[in-house]
Order: sequence, then C-alpha cells, then structure tokens
Amino acid sequence: MSVSKLAQFGIKHVAKGIGRLSTEVLESGKGSYVTTVEGRKMLDFTSGIGVTNLGHCHPAVTKAAQEQVGKLVHGQVNIAFQKPYLELIEFLVPLMPHKSLDTFFFWNSGSEAVEAAVKLARHATKKQNIIVMQGSYHGRTFGTMAMTKSKTVYGENYAPLMPGRETAPSDTAAIVIEPVLGEGGYVPPPAGYLAKVREICDKNNILLIADEVQCGFGRTGKMFAIEHWGVRPDILVMAKGIANGFPLSGIVSRKELMDLQKPGSMGGTYAGNAVSCAAGVAVAKAFQDEKILENVNERGAELLGMLETAWKDSKTGHMIFDVRGLGLMLALECQPGKGYASKIQAKCMEKDMLILTTSIYDTLRFIPPLNITKEDMAEGCRIIREAIDEVAAGEHPPETKTKGQALE
Repeated sequence: MSVSKLAQFGIKHVAKGIGRLSTEVLESGKGSYVTTVEGRKMLDFTSGIGVTNLGHCHPAVTKAAQEQVGKLVHGQVNIAFQKPYLELIEFLVPLMPHKSLDTFFFWNSGSEAVEAAVKLARHATKKQNIIVMQGSYHGRTFGTMAMTKSKTVYGENYAPLMPGRETAPSDTAAIVIEPVLGEGGYVPPPAGYLAKVREICDKNNILLIADEVQCGFGRTGKMFAIEHWGVRPDILVMAKGIANGFPLSGIVSRKELMDLQKPGSMGGTYAGNAVSCAAGVAVAKAFQDEKILENVNERGAELLGMLETAWKDSKTGHMIFDVRGLGLMLALECQPGKGYASKIQAKCMEKDMLILTTSIYDTLRFIPPLNITKEDMAEGCRIIREAIDEVAAGEHPPETKTKGQALE
C-alpha cells in the first residue's frame, strides 16, 4: 500500500468521531521525535497527550515490556495475583503524596479509573452525587462525560448522562478536581484553593478525589501535582504517564475505604495487564535513576522563559493573553478572536514540530517528554518562537485588553 493511500484508507475507514491534528501516518518514535512512513522526522511536544512522558521507546521500558511478553502477557486479576502488578505497587507506595494512600486498583484507561474512584466514593459514603469543576475533563465514557465541563462536544447528543449535578453536602459523595486543569487550559489553582476544598470535604463527610491522569507522574515538576499545595486527597486517580504508552490506569486510596468493597465488585478482563505493569515498574525505576523531576524543572524554566519573553516583546506580546503552568505542563493563551493559537500550531507543523491546542479559549499547550534534552528543548523553543514571530508579522496589534477584561 502506498504512503498516500495509507492516509486515504484511514480517512475512509477510521471513525470520523476521532479528531486529530494531522493525517500524517506515524511509523516510529525515539526520544523526543516521531518519524512518519514518508520519513518525515518531527519534534514531538505532545507526548501522546502526556502519555509517553519518558519519550518514545524508552530503552528500559521497552526492555521490560519485551521481557514480560516472554513470561506472562495476561495474568487476569480475578483469577490470581501476578508479579508485575504487585511490583508496581511496591514501587508506587513510596511515591504517593500522602502515606495514607496505600491500596491500589489498576484498570486500563483514565476514564475507567475516574469511574472506579466514583464507585469507591459512592460505596464508602453511601451518598450519590459528585461535584466537578468548570473546565474539567474526566473522560468520554457515559459516567465521565457527565463530569466533563471543558467542552460541550464530549457529551453532545449522548444524553441521558449520569445524574447528580446539583447537590447538597448531605447528598454529595465526592468532589473531583484536577490539581492542574488539563483539557480546560493547563490552569493551576489559586493559592489556598485546594486547602479550602479539603476543609469543605472534611466538614461535610465528602471525599476529595484528585484526578492526576494528565498532571501526575512528574508532569508539573513533582511526582503528583497536588504535592505543590500539600493537600491530602482521599482518592488519587492516575493513568497516561504511568506506563509510558502501555494501557494502564489506577486509583489509590486508604485501605479502610478500599476494604469496604466486596470481592467481585471491582475487576476487569484486562485490568492491571502484566505487560503494562512491567512497563510501569520500569517507568518508576527511571524516575529514580535518571533524575527526571530535576530535568522537568530545568527544562520547564527554559520553555517558560521563552514564552514569557515572547509575551513581553512589543512585536508579539499583543497576541498573547497569558502564559501559565508548572514544570513541563505549560500553556500560552492567545488574545481571543483571531485564531492565533491554531496559526502558531500550523506554523510549528510546517517546521516539523507537533504541538496541541486546548480548552474553549485560544490556547496552546506544551507537553514535551519529561526527559527531553537541553538541546532538544532549545530546538523546540527556537521553532515555537519563530512560529510566534511569523504569525505576529502578518498581524496588526489589536487594542490591548487586560486579563480581567478578556475574561468578562
């Protein structure tokens, strides 16, 4: 099949409901780069939307998965324990943001893990309703579609969804919050916000669920984003970067809560797949051995500095509304109404670089691998700045608005 026909075949036979950045056909990836079937090499600042946090085909992760395939591919969790599942827990327990988080359940996707957290919260509190944040993204299953508030497209024409949106404290099982909004625009909370949510939960017998599917596993410069504010979640949800591309997700909570569930109430055919868990162990080891968090903070400062410089520059600053984020979870929000973010994204694509937009606002998000080299970060910053400059060169500065005015 010729290269051009591959893309045409995909357009014809792959579900139209899948949105995508391009019709490129990827064949391989290594480190911070992907290569198409045509041989086009592109710098990847998407990391599969925060999944390949250690870059494409990390040698240690690849080796661990290859070795596990030769030992045990599928050790079904409802039949017996399997070694990689238990080893992964052993590695993760010391990394949790609070010592009370010591009991795990692994599933396959972020949406499933969020629903596992909701199941646990409802069962433990004997209450039904769930509070979520405006701008939140929790998934595309029927339960998580009802919880997602970043865009209407995720739940459009799929009603009825899970009920329980307006609620009194006495009917509320949990508050679910992304410590840093993901799809909603890479927005960290104000100082003291999460601590106040914790107080409300404690006062009203409500469980606090931290959805760290995108902001967890080192993305913000700490192993889990909630560590920046020192707040204890009752349940923590994880996925994406946990296994560097292998399907795996999970929840962790206190043993007394998890032990309330009867045997048989949780499970799943592929839950905690042995190969995915083996990859997860390799990821956890890499964080220890390769000083990943140190690199996140160093490279994040470089990227943030470039974005802030563009914001301050009189030639480009008129396009930029905000620069924000933590670690290597950074965003550039553009002034509304001109489509600047998509234009910058397209320019980067022309220069062989992948970046993504996000939220209902005109926002670019930057999600490079956490172990990106200083040289690759410099190249990425060069391309992004060139793209910003080129888009600005074709624009006339609009009337300047303050941040508060633009949000009204």
